[in-house]
Amino acid sequence: MRFFDPHIHMTSRTTDDLEAMARAGVRAIIEPAFWVGQPRTQAGSFVDYFASLVGWERFRAAQFGIAHYCAIGLNSKEANDERLAAEVLEIVPRFAFKEGVVAIGEIGYDEITPAEERAYVRQLELAREHEMVVMVHSPHRDKKRGIRRSIDVAREVGVPMQRLVIDHNNEETVQDVLEAGAWAAFTIYPHTKMGSERMVEIVRRHGPERLIVDSSADWGVSDPLSVPKTAQLMLERGIDPAWVERTTWQNALDAYAQSGQIDVEALTAAPRVDQRALYHDNSVLRGQAPRVDAAVPN
Repeated sequence: MRFFDPHIHMTSRTTDDLEAMARAGVRAIIEPAFWVGQPRTQAGSFVDYFASLVGWERFRAAQFGIAHYCAIGLNSKEANDERLAAEVLEIVPRFAFKEGVVAIGEIGYDEITPAEERAYVRQLELAREHEMVVMVHSPHRDKKRGIRRSIDVAREVGVPMQRLVIDHNNEETVQDVLEAGAWAAFTIYPHTKMGSERMVEIVRRHGPERLIVDSSADWGVSDPLSVPKTAQLMLERGIDPAWVERTTWQNALDAYAQSGQIDVEALTAAPRVDQRALYHDNSVLRGQAPRVDAAVPN
């Protein structure tokens, strides 16, 4: 099987992870802009970070046969530093329309503050104006209220529900998202979010319609193989293979292909890797023999 992990923070991961993901069948990923673990203090740090998402990280993943896309946005946690947030919101459009950017995100609420809402609305308006997909971060606390507010505000701004992906759902929120007509994404993250066993039961109960499985793997205790592992457990627990394929590949592809940034035909073809390539004179290798795949005959 092939898998799409539409929420993973590869800037926090190693090339070993990329190798393991490729072996497990992960063919495509989306890396949304997020909080890096400590507060950033100046707008220039966001410029360099956004540049890495559309540049080095895209190159690095491709060197292992994984198509890398990203989402650009001011995350909800850092929206509370309103002085810095104002500067970053001016920067976001500089990167939001670059090659490989499939959404504005991840944006939304953390503590559900007025400052977070102002930043959320500003970025929703950008997405609406340019008919972009939006990846929404739902809060870790008071999640149900946060998700309902996220949906209501997006609707008020005029973002079509089919372009809204609400992430970090659980059993208490999924029905609200599905009834709104948005995409319901689930983070399979050890101890603090969803587990694979719970995800199996959600798919069993709700079916595959607009459900998306992702890992949200980052600098914390997390697993970049969450998507293929969850798919395997679904199969072992008797979930229809067609449902597994939809929730771990096709739904993510359908949601984010609305961006016009995904070449579906190229993505479904076998990747061809040439690790002799360089990015700004840098390689993913440190003296190791490069992998060079043979050209596919016409």
